[in-house]
Amino acid sequence: MSSNFTQVENPVLVVEGKQADNERLKAESDYLRGTIKEDLQDRMTGGFTSDNFQLIRTHGMYQQDDRDIRAERQKQKLEPLHNVMLRARLPGGIINPTQWLAIDKFADDYTSYGSIRLTTRQTFQFHGVLKPNIKLMHQTLNSVGLDSIATAGDVNRNVLCTSNPVESTLHQEAYEWATKISEHLLPKTRAYAEIWLDEEKVETTEADEIEPILGSNYLPRKFKTTVVIPPNNDIDVHANDLNFVAISEGGELIGFNVLVGGGLAMTHGDKATYPRCADDFGFIPKEHTLAIAEAVVTTQRDWGNRVNRKNAKTKYTLDRVGADTFKAEVERRAGIEFSESRSYEFTHRGDSFGWVEGIDGKNHLTLFIENGRILDFNDANSGSKALKTGMREIAKIHKGDFRLTANQNLIVAGVSAEDKAIIEQLAREHGLINDGVSNQRKSSMACVAFPTCPLAMAEAERYLPGLVDDVEAILEKNGLKDDSIILRVTGCPNGCGRAMLAEIGLVGKGPGKYNMYLGSDLAGSRVPKLYKENVDEAGVLSEIDALSARWSAERNDGEAFGDFVIRAGIVEQVIVSFRDFHHA
Repeated sequence: MSSNFTQVENPVLVVEGKQADNERLKAESDYLRGTIKEDLQDRMTGGFTSDNFQLIRTHGMYQQDDRDIRAERQKQKLEPLHNVMLRARLPGGIINPTQWLAIDKFADDYTSYGSIRLTTRQTFQFHGVLKPNIKLMHQTLNSVGLDSIATAGDVNRNVLCTSNPVESTLHQEAYEWATKISEHLLPKTRAYAEIWLDEEKVETTEADEIEPILGSNYLPRKFKTTVVIPPNNDIDVHANDLNFVAISEGGELIGFNVLVGGGLAMTHGDKATYPRCADDFGFIPKEHTLAIAEAVVTTQRDWGNRVNRKNAKTKYTLDRVGADTFKAEVERRAGIEFSESRSYEFTHRGDSFGWVEGIDGKNHLTLFIENGRILDFNDANSGSKALKTGMREIAKIHKGDFRLTANQNLIVAGVSAEDKAIIEQLAREHGLINDGVSNQRKSSMACVAFPTCPLAMAEAERYLPGLVDDVEAILEKNGLKDDSIILRVTGCPNGCGRAMLAEIGLVGKGPGKYNMYLGSDLAGSRVPKLYKENVDEAGVLSEIDALSARWSAERNDGEAFGDFVIRAGIVEQVIVSFRDFHHA
């Protein structure tokens, strides 16, 4: 990406006006404590009240309810069946077998769905935890060295890192930087430990600097950070506020290109919101990583929009003040100047499935987990699948670690030669390996959406498997059986399934209706364009059929679907300014 930025004349560094209510909430929260502890004792409701509904997000939880039964409970004059979803903090997605067994047992004993959900944020989620079990959940995580601090809310969230098991030395160092960044940018308040782990509160005075990086009001909006190792853009750098692109020489990490200002969320019909690709600020030696990370975060902290939350993300700050102005401020605060960006290339961004051997001689098995949902179930087409049981049995004997990917899959990493056969046998016996999974299914992804997400407008996770069945049939009919399209479905325009970096992105508009976007590339460096608005499920298939037929007949040799639809003029390639993004 280019480092030549557009100048902004008379940039507005700080947005004036009445601040959003979330700013009041954070200021009055006593550094994220609120009255959560007291609210936990209130058994008159299954939910959290007042400000605590928002504050629990900074502790890694969202209050939800089962929307499938909401109307029935209303008829019975019952409140919604409140529960929480918890997202763990897992920098780089690495978890050991002991930790896995602990979360497996908790999911069985205390969640409504009994599943472990792997997410696009390279971690796991529990869904359906009732209020009496929330504290036990945090204490269970703590007992095995895990937590959920700052995985939601206006803070830096779980730091992603490329899942690269082959170049073990480079991956290990990149992973260590992801962990260091996560720890450096964490909230320093002891609220989490006091509320969930019964740590005694230590009184502080106004002279104490409790949050030197995040500030007393924390960030204007959520903030996402990644570490990525080319040539695989498996974490989608352009979906994130801050990205460190690893630059190596002779297999050794020497530093990072720093990309700032990516983000995918938007609001239907609101032209002031839009997806945006990140700008490449330049190269830094690796020893400056934490200083640059802190400077980017504090600049966004001070300049981000605290009046309108829909325009509060880093991408909007860059466009308002100018990327050149933002970059100069980062350099000033860090006392470091960026040098010219080093050359790198992203050639793909998915996961490579099956066994690979690393340079250290260890073996690594990448498993495809559809929708990231690890659960025992019966499938109408392929029969019984005991994915959760299978992972439990593998964890009992595995001597390495597990690596969750940002594409909702899982790597059994660090397997010795003598354990390889038994690991594969267990995986096959429990349906964790299926040689018949198509390239198309492996290239498809969805967010959770119904029944738990309160923002969902349309189905996503429950819609995707059947949609892929139909797309597979369409591709085979059009002579494209061995090809695939990066296909992503989200239930709303908030970006969780990263549909706005897909070759075909379906963004929920209403029940059974989607806006259809076309034209990202295999490297994930291009935002797709609106093709059709408010299309029903039958219309989606009709459009994919027609487009696939043209792709098959008119494509250049090896031409990817996203590149074809642009070359053929089906959608335009260039967005001169992301502010001109075509909304429905």
